[in-house]
Amino acid sequence: MSRFLETIRCCNGVLENLAGHHARLNRTRRHFFGPVADWDLARLVQIPPGLSPDRVYRCRMIYGQTIESVEFIPYPIRPVRSLQLVRADGLDYAFKYADRSKLVDLQKDTKADEVLFVKQGLLTDTSYANIALFDGACWYTPHEPLLEGTRRAQLLAEGVLIRERLAPADLQYFQKIRLLNAMMLWEEGPEVSIPAVRN
Repeated sequence: MSRFLETIRCCNGVLENLAGHHARLNRTRRHFFGPVADWDLARLVQIPPGLSPDRVYRCRMIYGQTIESVEFIPYPIRPVRSLQLVRADGLDYAFKYADRSKLVDLQKDTKADEVLFVKQGLLTDTSYANIALFDGACWYTPHEPLLEGTRRAQLLAEGVLIRERLAPADLQYFQKIRLLNAMMLWEEGPEVSIPAVRN
């Protein structure tokens, strides 16, 4: 039986972007388990007492047909200064699976801080984040990421990002890459200069 993961940013006692997480989680449940009633994350996830108000926490929920576990873990933003392109034509991560072993296997023997997967000749995601590329005027995000991230969806809806089909050869037209995921605000995402992207 497949198990899935949902990670929600918790800051100042508030679970953020619940609408985005609610939509993705219930879309996943319907895909794998059929016509099931929606879960209401605001009701199902209780923030434990005693969390430090000046820290960001990752609410990590593992679920299948039922919720298996919910834990709150402090989330430090990991610095990323270099990326290595890794071919991942056979990788399927359209849903946020709890089993990340395929992602981990593709990172073996890389020399950079983080990998950037290339699937069917197009840029997709890193192992834990969607990406945005800056050309000096606008921010672009790959048209077909490995995973439709909730932060990416939010930024697309707000008009911050533009979808585009991007190949490794297109990197020459950009200045930098920013990593984005649910745990980081847009302005907090680590940035990597294009010269620090390795083949």
